[in-house]
Amino acid sequence: MFSMSGNRVAEGAGGYSAMPTGAGEGVVLPRPLRRMVRSVASLCSGRIPLPRHLGKISLAGFYSVVALHGVIVGGHGSEVMQSLTSTAGFSIEDVRVSGNQHTSEIDILQLLGLDGASSLLELDIAGARKALSDLPWVESVEVRKVYPGTVEVMLKERQAYAIWQHGSDLSIIERSGSVIAPLRDNKFASLPLFVGRDAETAAAAVEEEFSKWPAIASRVKAFVRVAGRRWDVHLDNGIIVKLPEDHIAEALALLTRFDQEQQVLSRDIAAIDMRLPDRVAVRLTPEAQERRQVVVDARTKELKKLEQKI
Repeated sequence: MFSMSGNRVAEGAGGYSAMPTGAGEGVVLPRPLRRMVRSVASLCSGRIPLPRHLGKISLAGFYSVVALHGVIVGGHGSEVMQSLTSTAGFSIEDVRVSGNQHTSEIDILQLLGLDGASSLLELDIAGARKALSDLPWVESVEVRKVYPGTVEVMLKERQAYAIWQHGSDLSIIERSGSVIAPLRDNKFASLPLFVGRDAETAAAAVEEEFSKWPAIASRVKAFVRVAGRRWDVHLDNGIIVKLPEDHIAEALALLTRFDQEQQVLSRDIAAIDMRLPDRVAVRLTPEAQERRQVVVDARTKELKKLEQKI
């Protein structure tokens, strides 16, 4: 071991150095920190030359940080990012819509919120899908980005099944009874009409019963729900068939037989009451009732004359 006097450093085995102890003695810094201190000292003393334009670069970096902070604090980050990405070639230039028979493309574009500066990178696919799913005719939707500037919208629309009249309002419904949208034009005029409270939910069941009897089904103009329990069926010639609450198939079979044998649906009849299982009541039209009354009066007179002769 070697020793040195005064303020010289004592060096021991292994090459480690130790600062002297006692009052007024210095503090030993860790080796990485000592290197940093030496580098700063060299930079300040001029022994290490500074890069050219370092001041300009530092000033530009400072202003950039300040501007970025202002954008974030002001809530304009999305607009700035959209502008930058659009300028970089990712602006949305084409929107391809498929599967839309009843959904307007204008409504789709408005919900997507696209304009000439919209960026494909900034388009929120989940938000766009949710917004389009709220459109009346849309059952499901897929939105896809096609880089660099195309958006694909693929719709699956709900199927119109019938028209439901509730009060004075007319709505288009699905087979399940769910309302799709209000009826706005006559392009759905060929759909069956169901009228009354709860008619929309019971429509599919009664329509399935009538599909087994196409001769009668083809003449139906409207199905009217009565008290939420049974149906009055309005035919195209004005006859009303009052169906029972249960056993609709048996009632339709009987009605078909009556029509085949007696052409009951072609006569001057206002209504056919089939609500009771053991009898069928027929109500004539006012004109038919007048003609019938004339015939009845004539027969009554003839009977009186015969009685007088006897």
